[in-house]
Amino acid sequence: MKKRAPRHVFGPVPSRRLGRSLGIDVVPFKTCSYDCIYCQLGRTTCKTVTLSEYVPVDDVLSEVDSQLAAGTVPDYITFSGSGEPTLHSKLAVLIDGIKRITQIPIAVLTNGSLLWREDVREALSRADLVVPSLDAGDDRLFQYVNRPHPSLCFEQIVAGIQHFRAGFKNQLWLEVFLLGGVTTVTADLQKIRNIVEQIRPDRVQLNTVARPPSEPYAHPVSLALLESCADFLGDRTEIITGDQAWTGAGRSPRADEIVELLRRRPCTAEQIAHGIDAHPAEVVKRLELMLKTGRVSITRMKDRSFYTVAGNQP
Repeated sequence: MKKRAPRHVFGPVPSRRLGRSLGIDVVPFKTCSYDCIYCQLGRTTCKTVTLSEYVPVDDVLSEVDSQLAAGTVPDYITFSGSGEPTLHSKLAVLIDGIKRITQIPIAVLTNGSLLWREDVREALSRADLVVPSLDAGDDRLFQYVNRPHPSLCFEQIVAGIQHFRAGFKNQLWLEVFLLGGVTTVTADLQKIRNIVEQIRPDRVQLNTVARPPSEPYAHPVSLALLESCADFLGDRTEIITGDQAWTGAGRSPRADEIVELLRRRPCTAEQIAHGIDAHPAEVVKRLELMLKTGRVSITRMKDRSFYTVAGNQP
């Protein structure tokens, strides 16, 4: 049997910040400039800062066009997925191509590590929304939490985000991923606040561990502490951790569409149901069969069950 070509467009999936998001994956699985200890996809297998056309532009645009022609109506089209999207050397061409197809707003979720590069800033300037991340207030915690490519410099990254923000006319939301006992210490949170005040994002979005992390010592922050941190970081700060309610139909899900979703990130049964517009009870039935046949595996975290593709392979 001929092997099916990888799909570069997935969803729509439920997003805690973007509603229903049609995702675009433009780099190979776990190709990233970071190896974050909290990553829900596991350890980075290709740590790089080399830009390349990892995924053919025409393939991506064709898939987006097909999805929208089939009646998919997401709130956002989002570059995210299983690696760092700014590593794609033709990101500007991709964004321009999608804007020729549709008026649906385009978001880019990025770790922000390459915004010191003029070509990356120029590419991202085409997006309607850019969400870079800031997980530390100094190089010490940056190295501990993000485990970056050795060529990357914390001060240079922060300056790059500031530079981009100064010239960007659309929305910039800054994600701050907090870890229990690490970045919630008052002195470290103060350093993060100082940088946030320099960047001046439209929103600050606090996140924490909600799915099984890459490293067992990456611990979540309680909601009460998140709320305290949000107050400390200022009026534009919001908490994005949490699940959305299912609003789909009552159809029975297919195994292949569940696998496609789980290839991108671990999900609970409810998250799967929301992502593929299927009833939660029908999703659970299908997952039970897939567990028996070895197509998916299950991990429990804080009394919740997360499903992944067996072996956590892309």
